[in-house]
Amino acid sequence: MICSMTGFGQANRSFAGYNVFIDVKSVNHRYSEVSIRLPKEWAVFEDALKKTVLQAVKRGRVDVFVTAEREAASQKSVTVDFALADAYLQAAAQLKERYGYVEQVGLKELLRLPDLILMKESRKEPDKEIEQELCVCLQEAVSRLSDMRLREGAFLEQDIRERLTELKRIHGELEVLAPQVVEDYAVKMASRLQSLLQDQAPVDEQRLAMEIAIFADRSNVDEELTRLKSHFGQCDQLLTEQEPVGRKLDFLIQEMNREVNTIGSKSNSSEPTARVITMKAELEKMREQIQNIE
Repeated sequence: MICSMTGFGQANRSFAGYNVFIDVKSVNHRYSEVSIRLPKEWAVFEDALKKTVLQAVKRGRVDVFVTAEREAASQKSVTVDFALADAYLQAAAQLKERYGYVEQVGLKELLRLPDLILMKESRKEPDKEIEQELCVCLQEAVSRLSDMRLREGAFLEQDIRERLTELKRIHGELEVLAPQVVEDYAVKMASRLQSLLQDQAPVDEQRLAMEIAIFADRSNVDEELTRLKSHFGQCDQLLTEQEPVGRKLDFLIQEMNREVNTIGSKSNSSEPTARVITMKAELEKMREQIQNIE
């Protein structure tokens, strides 16, 4: 099945006191590349998350965004640095004794002192349970991403098949036109020679036949048409494959384009040339679509 490289997926999950939201988006890329952004305390899970993505995505750039919110019931603890408080009070007593101050150090003053009151959020260290839950949530997001990529791929496949059908039709016309070009050339050549010579001398039939043979050899496109037909068959086959075929199709389009260019360079008639131009336009549109295929 044809799969696009463009898509988006989203999932959310609650675990270990967190509400976790994961967004996954993918775009075209020559190779496979995964970028993950997640909270610093979960950085150790990055490799596991990348492996989860790569199990489903074989080609394209994938960006994963992980955000986590603490649930309202999360526990926070407040602690007092008593050693620091003792040091502050001792310093205050020394100042009073040295300079004769009489003011008493109150609670308000103590609460204003830096680092005396510490607030900590009770948080477990990253563990295997969090890693597993993250991977499950990511799998849900990637599954939705894959569904979207498949739907887009179906449209791409339909468009490519329609253009391939048009190429086959034009190919059939070229097969009919190819020998006719030589016949038309022979008639034109004989007519031209007869017009030039008029009644001065008879046309050298042997020389005329030789010229026509040379022209026929130079303009022969049988090999190109045969290879082009083979490429069409390979393209049909690739469109039914279950594995990613984007690179293979891209290479195949290059080969088709090469054969069409050769046919165009050998063409000495307006009708084949017009069809070659149409084929090149269709191949370019196919190439653009194939750039989106995994």
